[in-house]
Amino acid sequence: MTEDTQQTSFPKKIGGHIRATLVAGALILIPIAITFVLVTWVFNNIDGLLSFVVDRFIGRHIPGLGLLVLLIIVYFLGLIWTKRLGRRSIRTLQLFLLKIPLIGAIYGPARKLIESFTGESAAGFKRVVVVEYPKQGTWMIGFLTGISNVVPGTTMGVIYLPTAPTPNSGWVAMVPIQNIYDTTMTVQEAMSMVLSGGISSPAQIDLKPMDPAEVAEFATVGPPGTWSSVRPESGVFNLPFIGNRDDEDEER
Repeated sequence: MTEDTQQTSFPKKIGGHIRATLVAGALILIPIAITFVLVTWVFNNIDGLLSFVVDRFIGRHIPGLGLLVLLIIVYFLGLIWTKRLGRRSIRTLQLFLLKIPLIGAIYGPARKLIESFTGESAAGFKRVVVVEYPKQGTWMIGFLTGISNVVPGTTMGVIYLPTAPTPNSGWVAMVPIQNIYDTTMTVQEAMSMVLSGGISSPAQIDLKPMDPAEVAEFATVGPPGTWSSVRPESGVFNLPFIGNRDDEDEER
């Protein structure tokens, strides 16, 4: 190797080392920065809901105090809900809000959206399914948000199909129930898969066709709150009562 070649390769090695090191550092820092920005944004927005009221009351701004007051309010609302009289009062308030023309149009869907993440509804964003779309052999992840009988004898599953990397920009499809497959994926795994563009995917996804007979049987079981998710490992529907037993006694 000549002296000129050594002089030329040395700057290349230095440049390659610097470039590789900067890329490695960026790969470490960028996820941390994104997480910090998102957490800060969420904190500021939630804290800002009540901070202006708290600031006027105490005469100065204390970061996080609005969030603390909001958590206290949420706790007391939950405490009221645990009492029978409290539940009746809250239900009366909910019905009142639903009857207000503009407020009801916003509150109704918002309440259903929140309930879809909990055990208060039969389906929702807590149940991950897959369908063959846009062609046979190609699968798309979705959330079973409802079940409808379009015509007698035809049971359709209402599925929300999220798009990557922004799952809030998906669309809704009605698919025959026999073409919908249950999965063993959790909501967290499904959301992580969508947000990462498929980079974060489970090592194995087990599928099980939904049984139209079992779904039809569910339709006669009762109102939302009496059905939980399919257990793929057992191959049967699990039908425990999800709501509070006191609610069932009150309705009787």
